[in-house]
Amino acid sequence: MKKVLISLFLVFIFCTSSFGADNVSFVYINGSNNNDEKMANWYEKGVKKLHPVLRKKFLKNRAIKKYYSQFGGLTINEEPVIFFWGYDSKNDLDFVKEQLEISKMVSSSGAYIVRNMITQFLHDAIWVQKPHNMKPILDDLNTQVLKESQKGNKVVLYGYSAGTFVTYQYLFNRLRYVNLEKLFAELDIDKDLANFITANPRKNTCMTALSEDGARLGTFSSNGHMIVNPNKEMFKEGYLKLDEMTEKMCAPEDQVVGIVNFASPLVLFYSDISDPNYELNYYNRLMIKYILENGIFMMTINFREDPLGFPTNRNVTIKEIEEFLGINIENPSGVIYDNSGVWSKRMFPFAHTAYWSARQTFSSAIVKSFVNAYKFQYDEKYQKKVLKRNNKKSELK
Repeated sequence: MKKVLISLFLVFIFCTSSFGADNVSFVYINGSNNNDEKMANWYEKGVKKLHPVLRKKFLKNRAIKKYYSQFGGLTINEEPVIFFWGYDSKNDLDFVKEQLEISKMVSSSGAYIVRNMITQFLHDAIWVQKPHNMKPILDDLNTQVLKESQKGNKVVLYGYSAGTFVTYQYLFNRLRYVNLEKLFAELDIDKDLANFITANPRKNTCMTALSEDGARLGTFSSNGHMIVNPNKEMFKEGYLKLDEMTEKMCAPEDQVVGIVNFASPLVLFYSDISDPNYELNYYNRLMIKYILENGIFMMTINFREDPLGFPTNRNVTIKEIEEFLGINIENPSGVIYDNSGVWSKRMFPFAHTAYWSARQTFSSAIVKSFVNAYKFQYDEKYQKKVLKRNNKKSELK
């Protein structure tokens, strides 16, 4: 009887998850300090060694293999898709290095060494966060996702190190989680525009399509507040073109099926999303609701020895997410999951770049986390077991 229940449960989680009979492309996004030919080659070689191992782990996993066979099988494309943005930051980094050489003449050797280390490790991570640098990267990534969609491929985005900033910003700006009537009711616009929106319904859209880069319905202040375009005629003209902008600028519907962030310093650089006064939190809540209601998985995998691999959060239930964020999640089928305790068996100075050399361990951790994430969220018995174990750990501290 127990085996029958487990079988029915696994059929449920894999049927409602994002993988299916469609082809799936794994898209790998580079991180910091990958901005010259040598490092680009290092990254590409690492991905090409990792991908076949990871693909095989998914296809050979007994639970995944058994239950996807009932739905036409799981097809992961043999060739990895490498999305590389590193060269974009090279000019700025070269400028900083020139200034470092000047400081070398007037600084102590210790100060110079520290400055050099900060430059090497943090320049790209800081550079890529700036909106004017991030925007063209997101445009290029969306073009890549659209190309995969046109080929009949869904995508899973793998963000490495500062590449996790790209995956986060892509989800935030390009997923179609914005319902226009609800949004503008929240913004309390004037009656004329409210009536116009009701009389001219449009599809759900994404943040980029709303902005000055798209339909020009509004702009966002530094604290995340959306300021509606005060020119009513321009607003209405842009609104009527919004569906066209959505198809052009937003992620194709149901094509981004998962995100795996690894070696992730995301929390360190985006801690402001926890600030209740930061108004973009409203849109973050909508994004999380969309992820969980649309069968998307979002996982963080870090080696425990990786000094830059920050856990995103403790794993919480759907009910806890609803209570914490003040949202109602209807018919959830997605997961948000963190596994930052993977033992790489590498010394900490080398762990951040060891995801390629420790590819067997890393790939196993991804597949295991994928299965356990759904079990934790949708298998009540397993969930209680995990929560009980976690509570015991907390009591011991």
